[in-house]
Amino acid sequence: MKEKNVKLYHGDCLEVMKRFSEYCIDLTVTSPPYDNLRTYNNTLVWNENIWQSVAKELFRVTKSGGVVVWVVNDATIKGSETGSSFKQALYFKEVGFNLHDTMIWNKGSNASVGGLNRYADKFEYMFIFSKGIPLHVNIIHDRKNKRAGEIQHGSIRQKDGTVRKTTGYGKRKIKEFGRRYNIWDIFPEKSNSNRCHPAQFPEQLANDHIISWSNENDTVFDPFLGSGTTGRMAVLNNRKFIGIEKDEKYFEIAKKRIEAVRGSA
Repeated sequence: MKEKNVKLYHGDCLEVMKRFSEYCIDLTVTSPPYDNLRTYNNTLVWNENIWQSVAKELFRVTKSGGVVVWVVNDATIKGSETGSSFKQALYFKEVGFNLHDTMIWNKGSNASVGGLNRYADKFEYMFIFSKGIPLHVNIIHDRKNKRAGEIQHGSIRQKDGTVRKTTGYGKRKIKEFGRRYNIWDIFPEKSNSNRCHPAQFPEQLANDHIISWSNENDTVFDPFLGSGTTGRMAVLNNRKFIGIEKDEKYFEIAKKRIEAVRGSA
């Protein structure tokens, strides 16, 4: 599938990315196949060498000021979490990215059975890597302020322990909505939806990252396209999109889902 503003590739992301020019991607929003928790129709080959190579390629193709949103979690093996998430975050820093933010996706319900001697697992990491200072930042303000309309009287504690008044102290009114926290409460997609994918990306999650870290007509990328959610939301938000998917079944699903919204974008 290759049409104006949307390019989809069926193949291995490392092989396909090698054909990309440098500095061509504004924003990547993806969730890699972490810790072999899914088989993906037995097409999955995933190990440290592969994710390190992906990180290097993402750094090469990302524009200065571009962002990579890397949604990932750890498996628990023999009673211990693997820690792969942290290894990957530190490696992204090694290849040149900044760790701009460590965010949490709170799924709102127990997402993993796990052992009975552990607290119920309900979150994943969302690492925000930036190539330098992020060029496009559109912070979402949807957190209802309890003291909206009141005059600001806040203070900030400084490094030396002293306290100074905030800039708007005694002057500005508290706005109705404040910045969203970096813990996002978003329910996962229902397992019985029609996407036929074992690790479905919530549309709201992809949408909110796309509008947070890119502007209209920017190029959004997903090297692990899956059922096409990132591409679908990129098109709906008037972004260009490039996606890669190795599994033929999921690739066809992604094509149909993205094509379904092209006329409404």
